[in-house]
Amino acid sequence: FLAAFCLIAARYKYIVFKDSQIDEIIFYFVNGLAGGKSDNLWEVKEKYEIHHGVKIADDAIVAAARLSTRYLPDRFLPDKAVDLLDEATSSLKMQLESVPIALDRLNNRRLQLEIEEAALKKDKSDHANIRKDEIKEQIAEIRAKAEVIDKKWQHEKDILQTVNTTTEKMDNLRSQLEIAERDADLATASRIKYGDLPELEKKLASAREELAAIPTHDRLLREEVTPDDIAGVVARWTGIPVERLMESESSKLTKLEESISRQVIGQDRAVAAVASAIRRSRAGLGDINRPIGSFLFLGPTGVGKTEVARSLCRELFDDEHAMIRIDMSEYMERHAVARLIGSPPGYVGYDQGGQLTEAVRRRPYSVVLFDEIEKAHPDVFNVLLQVLDDGRLTDGQGRTIDFSNTIIIMTSNVGSQMIMDYTGDDISSLDNQILETLRGHFRPEFLNRIDDIVIFDRIHPESMRAIVDVQLEKVVRQVKDSRDITLNFDNSVCDMLARDGYDPSFGARPLKRLIQKRVLDPLALELIDGRIHDGDTVKVAAVDDRIAFTNIV
Repeated sequence: FLAAFCLIAARYKYIVFKDSQIDEIIFYFVNGLAGGKSDNLWEVKEKYEIHHGVKIADDAIVAAARLSTRYLPDRFLPDKAVDLLDEATSSLKMQLESVPIALDRLNNRRLQLEIEEAALKKDKSDHANIRKDEIKEQIAEIRAKAEVIDKKWQHEKDILQTVNTTTEKMDNLRSQLEIAERDADLATASRIKYGDLPELEKKLASAREELAAIPTHDRLLREEVTPDDIAGVVARWTGIPVERLMESESSKLTKLEESISRQVIGQDRAVAAVASAIRRSRAGLGDINRPIGSFLFLGPTGVGKTEVARSLCRELFDDEHAMIRIDMSEYMERHAVARLIGSPPGYVGYDQGGQLTEAVRRRPYSVVLFDEIEKAHPDVFNVLLQVLDDGRLTDGQGRTIDFSNTIIIMTSNVGSQMIMDYTGDDISSLDNQILETLRGHFRPEFLNRIDDIVIFDRIHPESMRAIVDVQLEKVVRQVKDSRDITLNFDNSVCDMLARDGYDPSFGARPLKRLIQKRVLDPLALELIDGRIHDGDTVKVAAVDDRIAFTNIV
């Protein structure tokens, strides 16, 4: 503000404050030093430990500095590292004050049994009496287990309470000692330094020894913040899964190809390329300054290019709609480029941000799909060069948007006619022809920045039956959710749809239209006429190439 007034600015000296470096922050926290001066950031750690009543491990501080630098680029050190520590310590404090999960489950189970016992009081039958005896035995067993766990929990809570109270008293005494030494109150300073503090230190050491004597696997409470806690906070703030791989996620990543291939039939090369990029990133082997993976999908219409992106979203986010989709047919004019990154200052829409940059800023861990990219204006590719190479993009408001946690997928129909017309067995020869055609459509600097160019195969007749199964499974799920009707499809229906829905020129899309025409339209008529009702179980069969619906009682 002052720099706009030359006379005022001339009377001030400019001092440039640089963002702290990771190594400096770690050194200051762990060693309690700040440039060799009296600033003691170690006290920040101690203050948080005393305030929340938990300990902060040194490697948690290292994780806070490193993870905040990588995943919170819009903020500055040391504030963002301190905020991570504060959030992690407060979360652990809430866990310490909550009932342990094991004890909570036992209490809930006991409550369920007591409700069942109360419901059976008026029932005098032999079966009810036997069940009441079983319930009483189960309740007694649960109470015994809960009593043991509760005693352990109270014992650990008492020890931690002693540790926290003693630590807080020691902190207060240190403050009193500083005041006494500053005021030359030697008697008070001597009493605190050689009497009160050593006594509390012994009490604290005794409590910590008692806590350490409890085996780790038997502990109900955890009083130390670890790097996993810091990673969990980052994951909650950004949506980026930076926690250590759990066994369930490891299994999911190992079988990623298998999971996607159940939805996308006959495109093993594309599925393998995408799955490998995801595994590299989650294993920490990818380039942190580039997107997780950038792919150009080539192939005819209806072969599953967009479906791979949807399936990837389904596996990563459990939601196939969690995808940033940009239809490049909307960016055929030169001026449309501004819609991606936002309008420059002085133009309409400057305060709204770009459709691409704003979406990624709000959801940094996502799949970005550029559909039918060959239809976009050539200037659009100039914008994408920086995203593919450096993993960042500056929007119209001057903010740097981080793309390093995104998966970039671009689809194109370039070379699709070659794939349709090719009848040979040498796939590499076909790939070379398509790549040569590709060089005529896109600039070399653009193609050179893409991780992998994946060529999709055309749909073969033998793949149609599996595709029919996938599509009918969606129909079954849709009808079940909307009308609570269970559809059982006969093999004759699947065979008919696979035969009549195959069109090598249009891929799997004609099959969707065929299912709509031959299955959904007659089903809608049956529902409107009242022959099928909500909650029915219906067998669907093909009779003389016509669909027949039969209610199953």
